[in-house]
Amino acid sequence: MVGPTERVQAVERSSIRVMFDLAEQHDGDLVRLEVGEPDFDTPPHVVDAASEAARAGRTHYTANAGLPECRRAIADTMREQYGVDHDPDEVCVTVGGMEALHLAVLATVGPGEELVVPGPTWPNYETQATLADGEFVEVPMPAEDGYALDADRVIDAIGADTAAVVLTTPSNPTGRVFDPEECRAVVEAAADHDAYVVADEVYLGLAYDGDPTGIAAHTGHPDHVLTVGSCSKTYAMTGWRLGWLAGDSHLIDQVVKTHESTTACASSVAQHAAVAALTGPQEPVEAMYDAFESRRDLVVDRIDGIDGLTAPRPEGAFYAFLDPGVEDDLALAKFLLREHGVVLAPGSGFGDTGQGRLRLSFANSEERLHEGFDRLEAGLRAYRDR
Repeated sequence: MVGPTERVQAVERSSIRVMFDLAEQHDGDLVRLEVGEPDFDTPPHVVDAASEAARAGRTHYTANAGLPECRRAIADTMREQYGVDHDPDEVCVTVGGMEALHLAVLATVGPGEELVVPGPTWPNYETQATLADGEFVEVPMPAEDGYALDADRVIDAIGADTAAVVLTTPSNPTGRVFDPEECRAVVEAAADHDAYVVADEVYLGLAYDGDPTGIAAHTGHPDHVLTVGSCSKTYAMTGWRLGWLAGDSHLIDQVVKTHESTTACASSVAQHAAVAALTGPQEPVEAMYDAFESRRDLVVDRIDGIDGLTAPRPEGAFYAFLDPGVEDDLALAKFLLREHGVVLAPGSGFGDTGQGRLRLSFANSEERLHEGFDRLEAGLRAYRDR
């Protein structure tokens, strides 16, 4: 009987979405802290730009790499805000950061080659490696150091079969911002092995404790860095599906060729929206940033006040990676949903390093976060007393 390929069957669903589906089937009031999506609406001037573009008939195919003005806006933003210098022709506009990552892995990882990723890690990296017929290698970062990037551990894992290394900063799921010197060391080691570093920087606009700088700005080998970016998180544009991949023109030319056969081009209307987001008024973005930073501080205070619960201090993104002191994180997550009405993502869904943890998204109002922590505290107490 003809069926799906082995590579497709090997892909597993994210436990984040498992919890999402369970929550959707629940009838009672839930505090939803499992999904990483801004709870803000897209800024009005961005919506207006999209509407104007649509009404003006700018609804046709664009060049495969994207509208010149969109690529220019992305290149200018990367240079001015994050210190990463690319010409517009070194940028490919994609259908969200997800497609950018997919194209980056397809362009760098061949059958049997390794994609090395520090753990705990976003689960889609493993999926992307599997779909490229590559091998996924998770390198555990020390929990006792709050999952900070340990370059020596990553470098020890880089070998002759390594095609690419993914570095995600700020991190999903831990919220950590990686030390620039550690990133630089990984890039140099990758370059020595003729491998790439895929810099997943979709949360870089949400770094709270210092000026954000892209990984490609820290190294003498920027040609070995592919940067993934997106409007989704910083500009509250998840549904617009507008991202980008930037890197050396030789590789980006090959990426554009592949992009032609995946989606042809990103939505023309979404590209006009992105231009408005990147070049227009930034006050709405600054207001969202301030709200997330305030929520981060609330989360740190609430964690400190719950016995037996710890987490590394989130330095960016909108996640806290909780250690509740249990082994079966999926059972705990289901118990918290079913019995206490608070939804979190099981840490084991973020690789072996995440076993026994829970990821909490603080992309929710402060009122709901307080309610969620009240329920979490009561749920942990009840779970331990069973």
